[in-house]
Amino acid sequence: MATAETSGRQATAAPTASGSAPAIELRGISKAFGPVQANKDISLAVKRGTIHGIIGENGAGKSTLMSILYGFYKADEGEILVGGQPTPIHDSQAAIRAGIGMVFQHFKLVHNFTVLENIVLGAEDGALLGPSLSKARKLLKSLAEEYELNVDPDQTIENLSVGHQQRVEILKALYRQADILILDEPTGVLTPAEADHLFRILANLKREGKTIILITHKLREIMEITDTVSVMRRGQMTATVKTSETSPEQLAELMVGRKVLLRVEKKPATPGKTVLEVENLKVVDRFGVERLKGVSLNVKAGEIVGIAGVAGNGQSELLEVLGGFTAATGHLRMNGRELDVSGRHSDGQTRRHDGISHVPEDRQHLGLIMDFAAWENVAFGYHNDPAYQRNGFLMDNAALVRETAAKMQRFDVRPPDPKLAAKNFSGGNQQKLVLAREIERNPDLLLIGQPTRGVDIGAIEFIHQQIVRLRDAGKAILLVSVELDEIMSLADRIAVMFDGRIMGERLPEETDERELGLLMAGMKGKAA
Repeated sequence: MATAETSGRQATAAPTASGSAPAIELRGISKAFGPVQANKDISLAVKRGTIHGIIGENGAGKSTLMSILYGFYKADEGEILVGGQPTPIHDSQAAIRAGIGMVFQHFKLVHNFTVLENIVLGAEDGALLGPSLSKARKLLKSLAEEYELNVDPDQTIENLSVGHQQRVEILKALYRQADILILDEPTGVLTPAEADHLFRILANLKREGKTIILITHKLREIMEITDTVSVMRRGQMTATVKTSETSPEQLAELMVGRKVLLRVEKKPATPGKTVLEVENLKVVDRFGVERLKGVSLNVKAGEIVGIAGVAGNGQSELLEVLGGFTAATGHLRMNGRELDVSGRHSDGQTRRHDGISHVPEDRQHLGLIMDFAAWENVAFGYHNDPAYQRNGFLMDNAALVRETAAKMQRFDVRPPDPKLAAKNFSGGNQQKLVLAREIERNPDLLLIGQPTRGVDIGAIEFIHQQIVRLRDAGKAILLVSVELDEIMSLADRIAVMFDGRIMGERLPEETDERELGLLMAGMKGKAA
């Protein structure tokens, strides 16, 4: 196995110090998809009863490696040992029999089924469902008390928060008697409070002797919760170290192969004219629930205004109205000109003509068509651009492919293949595609929701630099993020939303996370 490239530590797959066999051991695992070598000669040992982190950039091969361990893919070469015994894992059922459970980044739940029905689905004891449901109900009560996994067994999945849906996925694995639990980017869709609760659950599972493999790109989480961390880069393992013996800076360098700035470097903003004005914006959803309750704010040229808040407090609706996707009442002005918010005369295309680019929060449903190629996705919304026309009415596909290839190079999208379907890119690389499309259109106003959700540390640094570059070019930026440290480091002004209202505005240098947290919970801090 390769040696660590910093600190002189060895990346090792040796047995544990006590001499007992590792819970999981991978030896010489390799996997290729055509010309792309996703995993190359990877060896790894995970000590029983520990939390083992695996980090790496998007496309480093983390999820592929874990999908091999869970039986979704079959390795081209190599061997898997569970508890010291060679264990062929040809499918997920074999993994489950070996005591391995996996919680995917995008949950595998049936939304119109109840929690209980999802738990027993595929693990029924016989033709009659009643006994299985009764057994599951009793076990769920016990698991909820033991691991802080409280969730209503009779609630349908579609009515649960994302954090509670994740608990259901963990309960599914425990119901199937998993001793080894793999979590793929588990906090990518969680609020900070939900992430903290998840960490308490993982600590409880560890105390009960469970082994946890945590795939993440967030160094704070690695340092907070793991015992050991392995670093992958470009399909290979570059290091395995004790978490207590490393630092975020060293891990970032191992991930990327160079020193990485873990803070945003930017000069003070020099705001110009007001670009965006929002006055008394109100939104009522199809159930009659008021989602925006008189929101007013403005964004000037050359500044970043960050919207902080726990997910579900109106931030999404605000972006949707500004992006032309949701109807509202109130006033919206761009560069002093009134824009329609009723939905009768506006849509996303109209907003683009008004100088607004939009990076939506949900890249898979609103930012991309997953079955379409990268070059087709880069054309969305801009296909009428004269640069992409041939003979005045035909799209110049070759020009689009060339332009997409150039964007992929500038934004380090991997693999750099314009003809690859969007669904075949990792989540972070999908995000880079959307960012490349919207940022490079030179908008007057950039709306950007969750810019670095599911994105690795090297790409985060790059994305932050692009946002600051756009600000310094005199553009107005409205940024929505559930990552409070991202808001604090990027924004020139911070507006906090709670229950569809702006609770107050703060300058980053005049506030702290405690005061912002109070505002996010609906309580006034200092003068609002």
